Amino acid sequence: MILKFLIWALLFGSVWVSAEPILPLHSVATDARKVALGRQLFFDTRLSRNNEVSCASCHQLTTHGADNTARSKGVAGRLGDVKAPTVYNSVFNIRQAWDGKAVDLKAQVTLPVENPKEFATSWPVLIATLNKDKAFLDAFTQVYKDGLSSDTISDAIAHYERSLITLNAPFDLWLQGKGSLSEQAQEGYRLFKYYGCINCHQGKNVGGNMFAKMGTFGDYFGDRGTPIEPADYGRYNVTGREADKFTFKVPGLRLAARQTFFFHDGSEHSLTGAINTMARYQLGRSLSQAELEAIAAFLESLVGQHQEMTQ
Repeated sequence: MILKFLIWALLFGSVWVSAEPILPLHSVATDARKVALGRQLFFDTRLSRNNEVSCASCHQLTTHGADNTARSKGVAGRLGDVKAPTVYNSVFNIRQAWDGKAVDLKAQVTLPVENPKEFATSWPVLIATLNKDKAFLDAFTQVYKDGLSSDTISDAIAHYERSLITLNAPFDLWLQGKGSLSEQAQEGYRLFKYYGCINCHQGKNVGGNMFAKMGTFGDYFGDRGTPIEPADYGRYNVTGREADKFTFKVPGLRLAARQTFFFHDGSEHSLTGAINTMARYQLGRSLSQAELEAIAAFLESLVGQHQEMTQ
């Protein structure tokens, strides 16, 4: 019986990957021409009032696709309401933004354009500005026959963002039997599952596919020491349902080990500190330093590669 099992494992070992709650990342279909246009727009400050900021200002691709501050600066130095989430692997999120107000990447583009704390402009103004650039307009209309519009601009940027997937993470290669993983990282993964982190952080993006209340086993906002702000109500701001207060889209953890601030409010600035806070308020657990470091090692193994990280 054991021999038969070993033979089955050798022949069909790849099936084991699907038995794990975390799945390896993979590329998704994109149009290369739209990706190229979207990349140009992603770095174009003309999308904001007075050419002050671009998408890349808050989503810094050479590091972890987010900002290195707790709150990003928009036009005129105005601070955003929440921590900028990473744009890497965001195609795998169930919805976009912490409160899930955008149904997909394309819909999300409009949010910073019209937000007075971010791009502080409007689609008519933005389109009129880009229409003055004949070279860009000619290139754009070769791909989008209908020309510049909020729909086509959003579509191009969304195509680019769909290409921002970090592949070949050590953990993924280990899952597929193509690489090794340190004993500490393996122990971190075991603890991640044992303590229940996996209940909210699973799938390709190790999160991003559900909503959860911040403070299931404690009063996170009461203990935080700062007044509750409108953005702290999370999903409630979209649905208006009392049950959705303090509920947020669970963030993906693929690049958590590269972050410098954590949570929607950017209140934590160390990886082990963030793990400790989650254990306390989401799981009702108290972890040892060795356990915190093991889980941190596991999260480090989730970091994959993308060419934008080395530009």
